[in-house]
Parts: sequence; C-alpha cells; structure tokens
Amino acid sequence: MHHTPRTPNRRALAAAIALLLAAPFAAAQAPAASPGPDDETPTPQSLDAIIVTGTPAAQTKLESSFSISTIGVERIEQSAPRSTAEIFRNIPGVRSESTGGEGNANIAVRGLPVAAGGAKFLQLQEDGLPVLEFGDIAFGNADIFLRADWSLDRIEALRGGSASTFASSSPGGIINFVSNTGEVQGGAIGLTAGLDYDSFRTDFRYGGPINDQWRFHVAGFYRRGDGVRDPGYTAEEGGQIKANLTREHDGGFLRFHLKLLDDRAIGYLPMPVRVTGTNRNPRFSGFPGFDPGRDTPHSPNFLTDIGLDGNNQRRRTDIADGMRPKSTAFGLEFQHAFDNGWTLDNRFRYADTDGRFVSPFPAEVDDGADIAASIGGAGAHLVTAGSAATSPAYTGLAIREHLFNTEINDFGNYANNLQLSRAFDTAGGTLDLAGGWYRSRQNIDMDWVWNSYVLALDGNDARLLDVISATGQRLSTNGLYAYGVPFWGNCCTRSYNTKYVIDAPYLSLAWSNDGLSVDASVRRDNGEATGNYAGSVQVANLDVNGNGSIEPNERSVSTINNAAVSPVNYDWGYTSWSVGANWLASDDLAYFARASRGGRANADRLLFGVVRADGSVRSEDAVDLVDQVEAGVKWRWDGLDLYLTAFRAETEEQNFEATNQRFLNRTYIAKGIEIEGAWRSGAFSLNGGATWTDAEISRDQISPANVGNTPRRQADWVYQVTPAYAFERWTIGANVIGTTDSYAQDNNALVMPGFVQTNLFADWRVTDALTLTLNVNNVFDEFGITESEEGAIVDNAANIIRARSIPGRSTALSLRYDF
Repeated sequence: MHHTPRTPNRRALAAAIALLLAAPFAAAQAPAASPGPDDETPTPQSLDAIIVTGTPAAQTKLESSFSISTIGVERIEQSAPRSTAEIFRNIPGVRSESTGGEGNANIAVRGLPVAAGGAKFLQLQEDGLPVLEFGDIAFGNADIFLRADWSLDRIEALRGGSASTFASSSPGGIINFVSNTGEVQGGAIGLTAGLDYDSFRTDFRYGGPINDQWRFHVAGFYRRGDGVRDPGYTAEEGGQIKANLTREHDGGFLRFHLKLLDDRAIGYLPMPVRVTGTNRNPRFSGFPGFDPGRDTPHSPNFLTDIGLDGNNQRRRTDIADGMRPKSTAFGLEFQHAFDNGWTLDNRFRYADTDGRFVSPFPAEVDDGADIAASIGGAGAHLVTAGSAATSPAYTGLAIREHLFNTEINDFGNYANNLQLSRAFDTAGGTLDLAGGWYRSRQNIDMDWVWNSYVLALDGNDARLLDVISATGQRLSTNGLYAYGVPFWGNCCTRSYNTKYVIDAPYLSLAWSNDGLSVDASVRRDNGEATGNYAGSVQVANLDVNGNGSIEPNERSVSTINNAAVSPVNYDWGYTSWSVGANWLASDDLAYFARASRGGRANADRLLFGVVRADGSVRSEDAVDLVDQVEAGVKWRWDGLDLYLTAFRAETEEQNFEATNQRFLNRTYIAKGIEIEGAWRSGAFSLNGGATWTDAEISRDQISPANVGNTPRRQADWVYQVTPAYAFERWTIGANVIGTTDSYAQDNNALVMPGFVQTNLFADWRVTDALTLTLNVNNVFDEFGITESEEGAIVDNAANIIRARSIPGRSTALSLRYDF
C-alpha cells in the first residue's frame, strides 16, 4: 500500500511552502558566500564551541555550569549509524537501546530508568522545541518521528543540569537537533547503497545567503529497501524534507521552519533466542533456519491483517507499514534586541502528525503442536489454498504472534516558548536576567486493535500455520486464530483520545565576575489532561471478514467498548529548580557544580488502571520527580579537551508496560561518573566517552522483593571511542560502542552479557568535490542483547527467550558530491 503525504490546508503553511520553494531560485542571483570556517574555528567537540540548548543565552561549553555534548555532522557519519537512535550511543551518559529499527528505541540518561520503553525523562527536540511533548507514548516514541539527515548542523545533548527548568518533562536532559540555517553557501548530493543488504538512499542539501538580509537552507532524503534484516519484502520506503528561511534585521532575525516527513520503516520487536548455560553465565544462539542477529519473523507470507478499527468497522492493514510516521510541521523563530538592552526571543511550532505502528510480537515460542493444542486443535498445518485435510502438517517450532496494530489517529501538537532577557552591568559583576512562558498542547489519539496468529519459526519467508481440530476443521484462517489476544486475557483492544495542555512560566538569574559565575532558575509547570478512553468487550458470533458465515475465530471477538467510555479530566502542577556555579580557574580549566529538581508529567500510560472513574488522578501518580546533584571539571591542554562529571539522581517512577500488562510504582537511586574527551594531534583524532553507573531500586510498592536490585538493562559501564586518521585524500577510523553485563529484568536473575560493537569507516576524497565512503556497521558480527522479555531461565537446560539484539554486520557505500 502506498500513501501520499497529506497536504496542509492552512494558509500560513501554504505561504511558507511557496516562499521556501522560491528561495533556491532567488539564491541563484545572490553573490557568492565566503568560504567555510578556517582551522581556528572551534570544532563541535571543543570546549570553545557555542551551545544554545538548556540555557537562556548562547555560551561556550567552558563557561557552562552543566554537562553538554555536541556531535557534529562528521562524527555522525563516522559512527556508521543505521538509525537515529544509533547516533545517540555516542553521547556520554546516554544509554540508547537502538535495536528497534529506525525508531522505537529505549533511551535513558545517567541511570534514570527505562521501565516501560521510550525516552521518558529525556526530551528529543528539533531547534529547541519538542518533537513530541512526551517521549514515551505507547507505540509512539518520539524517535519514530525524528530523522537525522543533511539538514543537521549539529546535535546538542544536555544531561541533567538546567534541562529541568528550560524544558518541560525533561529532568534527565535534552537532545536537540540544531538545523543548518545556510550561513555558508553551498550544497551536496549523495547516494548510499547497501552492499550486503537491500537499501538505496538519496540525500541532498543546499543553502546560503540570498542577499544581505535573507538566507535559506533546504535538505532531505528518500530511501527504499528491505532494511538490515531481510523480511522478504520492501520494508523501508519514504523520506523527509526540511527547510528554513531566515531574514536578518537590525538587532535580530525572523526564521521560518518547514518539515515534511512521510516514511515507512520496519519495526523490530523481540526475536526468539535459544539460551543454554546458567542465569549467571548464559550462552545465546539461534535455531536451525533462524539467526536472531540477522533474521526477523516478518515475512512476505504475513503482510495483511483483517480486523476491526476503533469504530468496530472492518479494516484491512498493510503490515509492511511497520512504523509509519507522517508529519507536517511549520515553525517560526523571532529574535530582537531592543535599544534599551532587552532581547525578545520566541519559538513556535505546529505539527500535524499521525501514522501507524504495526509489528508482530512473539507472545510465545514453542512446538507448533503444543501451541495448536492450547488453542483446542489437534495439530498445526501450513497454510495452503486447499482444504484442511490436505494441508501439510507442521512439526517444528512455532511463534504465537500478537500483531501489535495501533492506529495513530492524531499526535498533533504545538509549542511556543516566549523569552525576554537582559544583561545588567553592576559594580559587582554582570547580572543576566531571563524569564519566559512556555505553552504546549499534545494530542494522543490512538486505537489498539490486536489479533493473534500462529507462524512457523523461520528466518526466510516464514509460513503462517493453521490450527486443525481432531475432526479436520480449520480453527484459524490464514494463521489468524483470534480477533483479540486471548493468550493475554484479551487485554489490549482499546481506544483513547486525550489532550494534554501545559503552561510553564520560568525565570533565570545568572551572575558572573572575574571567572566565577552563579546561576539559578525556576519553572512552574501546570498541566491539564482531558479526553476519554474505552477498553475492550467480547462480542459473540461477529462476522468480521464479511463472508456471510461465522468461523471459529469469529465466535468471540474483541471489540472497542464504545458504549462504556471513561473520562479523562485532571490537572497537575510541579515546580522545578536548578542552581549551579562555574569557576573559570584559567583559560583552560573550569570547575562546576549543580543541584536541581525536575518533574515529568505522566500521560497515556496512566490510562486503563490509574485514572479513576471520574477521570481524576492522584497527584503522586500524575507527576514523577527527579532530584539531582552533579559536579565536574573541564580541562584542555595541547589538543586535548576533557570533561569529567560525578552525578547522583533519585527518581520517582509511575509507569505501565504494554507487553506484560503491569504497572510500576518505584523510586530509583543512581550515582556515577561520566567522562568525555576529544584529542587531536596532527592527522590523528580521538573522540570518546565512558559512563560508570551504580543504580538500584530503592523502593517498590508493587514488588517489594525488587528493593536493592539493579534496574533492568542498566550496565555498570557504557563506553564509546572513535579514533580516526587522515592522510593525503584518505580518512580511516573506527567507532567502538561497548557495554558491560546487565540484568534482563528487575529480579536480577538472567544476565545479559556485555558486548563490544565495532563500526569501521573510510573516506576517499576522489577530488575536492567528490567523496567515496565505505562504512561497516558491526564489522565483527557481534551478537549483543539489549532487552529480554524473560528474566530467568532454567539452568543447564535448553531455553527459549524473546529478546532484541543488535543487527549483524552490514556494509554500505556512499558517493557524495559537494558544490
């Protein structure tokens, strides 16, 4: 099924699109821009690099009283990423479980938990405003709607610190995608092809000054292919265009932003994995015909799902849609410095967003005959066009698949951040004052309509299995044995339409004198949640497929209980604060310290269990608070820039996990040390970082036995290092990502062994304008587990678990022409 991007019907959007499209033609008449930065310009990794994220005014890293990393375009390319989340693995302090494909990653920072997926305590931004207000919406993680392409100038990643007071619901930090705005005229076009996997991608960018007042930048990509795990069909198709247009004026600028995202990417969920050995020393492997590091249960024989929609009407779903984000976003930035010293800044963005998330989840892996018996059948047979009696019997391992089929009806949002600031010169130093108001609205309108299938365990075009009764009757149709998920108590047919509005005034004061700076900031978040939600109800003898007869899988059908809709109607509020200091001991050495408290409002994961009958929510359930302290040193010497930060965080957590239908109510404590460095000596460069984290569950109201345990998937050490060497027209290097052991679940039984993934890259500048790049992701074909549904195995026996692993080796070749 092919989809066409929706065309916005708002006049403002139409006018902006016309203006942006006209910019390249106007640029043809513009004078040539000056050449690019010289060797004295600070690199993004340098402590002299200017940062704009999580601070009321631009400043250098050396001057800041918090930890922030900057990743430039060159470093992104060197990490050979196959998804946006793989880029995040190169940020110290950030643990990015990038095994879900193009999106659906679990992202944590400094030991703050990932209890139910997504990026709960971390906000993903584009040009200073959130992609989605909440980063852990079920089946709608923010990274699904975020793509890294040549529109980027850099990524700024703030951990802890002032993130609590300069953004809502982001006490752990902010990862901000900062766009190239066309300061330097020029462009590029590039082609990338997978050498050992089917993928072809085209990237482009162009921008520069139009005249003395106007400049622009436009970039985007289109790609098509199967992805790094071959599903047997075209699993990735689509692209993005991002553009901005800037008009400079005396004292400031006005900038328009446009983003058109229409993409389709396969979503990888846990794979069947064979485990022997013991919980403390497990040995992971695959099965005959199925390699969990390279294969996927997706299959060209399993591409259509017939079921019901949120209105209980018949619907056909194209399973190849996978993660299907569609978003049209329009933004404005305005800055003006008045003659009296005050500066006004305003950022606004409106996004019209919807899509789908559909992917098979292995609810159970067992012998096909045993799964058939649990459904009431006498055996499992390969699906054929003939009668049940002639279907070939199947005797191997099978998967009970729950098809996670969620329709994202509306994730539309808007955000506006208004700020007024001024610097005052006093006898005792300089006083910087900034205050503002942030307002946002996030819609979360989704339908979950899941069905149950039986599929043969095979990594090559797996076949659907029909369950046959002892009398020869087919109990399933094309592998579909239930409209709903009876294996999980028909839990997950649901629909909800909710809206979350946030108002947040904030104030910041910063004083500096003779190398010492002290800052304090406060923010008050007030929110309102409204809407409704409906669960499931079983309906007997419903002809779902419309063939005029009631088949066995239609005798009890899960439907949305639209006759019993529950309200959502509650408010929340919390105050965040942050106090920090930075002492510039010399031009090359600075010390800093900070204490902060931040909050995170819970959203859709409170539904179906925490929201009361009248729509209200207890205040302690509506908001989770995080208390943090950190202190560090920044130092540079002879080509070396070094960051060292010690941290401690105490985190409240209320959450719900869809895959095992459990609520969480906990407190976590994490402490550790974060190291980041960059060193350049002649043609050799080295970038890297490491994070040591000691985390524990300090309180668990629902499962007290977990108190004192290490949170699941939290390793003691996570590290990354990228050495590179440039000579003549060549640059070669490696990007190494590593983690030590961690526990699969909070019971601390099954250990997930640590692993090291090595990515190689080589650039050959054929001419000054033409570059050929070869990169190899996971060159040693390492098998590494990042997530497991099971928390324990039977020691010294053959076990089957369901786990997400890093993909095997993949190689890509790129050709880029700069002009």
